[in-house]
Amino acid sequence: MTGVSYSRLESRALLRLSGPEARGFLQGLVTNDLDRLGPDRSLHAALLSPQGKFLFEFVLYEDSEAVLLEGEAGRRDELLRRLMLYRLRAKVQIEPDPRVVLGVPGRQGLERLALPAEAGACRRDGEALLSTDPRLAELGARVILAEHDVAEFVAAKGLEADADAWELHRLALGVPDGSRDLVVDRSTALEGNMEALLGVAFDKGCFVGQEVTARTKHRGLLKRRLVPVRVEGPLPAPGTQVTAGERDAGEVRSGHGDRAICLLRLDFLAVDGPTLKAGDSIIVPQPPAWMEA
Repeated sequence: MTGVSYSRLESRALLRLSGPEARGFLQGLVTNDLDRLGPDRSLHAALLSPQGKFLFEFVLYEDSEAVLLEGEAGRRDELLRRLMLYRLRAKVQIEPDPRVVLGVPGRQGLERLALPAEAGACRRDGEALLSTDPRLAELGARVILAEHDVAEFVAAKGLEADADAWELHRLALGVPDGSRDLVVDRSTALEGNMEALLGVAFDKGCFVGQEVTARTKHRGLLKRRLVPVRVEGPLPAPGTQVTAGERDAGEVRSGHGDRAICLLRLDFLAVDGPTLKAGDSIIVPQPPAWMEA
């Protein structure tokens, strides 16, 4: 069996929400529609501020009678506290879950794990929960399993560890990674391409920040978006300004090697647009097919 790369996603961690009102509790808060969540379907979603600004993003999975919420490991306790503030008297228990998350990038990863190339498709493999990434099938597969099962699972599937494989693939496709790419309490869901990446359901009814988000969409107020870029020169640090001559064109967010994601003004994305620079490096926007759809 030819090896397929996988990455341990150390930056991700889990919360478990259980109780008779867990799904209803989340339904009124997050940007996606919990009615679409099931044993065969994961979802991507965000929690916004009442002003429609990004606070947290996560993947949601159905896990028996509970909901697993996979978010940023470094901000898990912060998210837990925020959810507890909203809980009030709802019959829901919220607690950390010790399982770990693996990423198996690309269509090779989906084929190796017998997952369809359909965003959010899920299946069980023994105690492991497997899912095609719910944002973009081309990104690959996510695997939730216990720490003590990792070695046996990756050996059985012929997976070979590569710490950078998932990150490089993510950057090439331009898929944001939480607060590395979206600025907490400043970015919006639409700037972060969350609607295009299936994380916002405008037909579900209300969620926190829904009114501002819908107004931005329907009035065409979006001025900037996260865009994958190729970097010609040294990788600029996150937060480095992108310029077009003397004009501000955006800002560098996460990156690795010669790939990065930048928040760019839409009027600078034309094929024959001006040369963009960040520090001493040239920034070449490479909008992916999913962004243009």
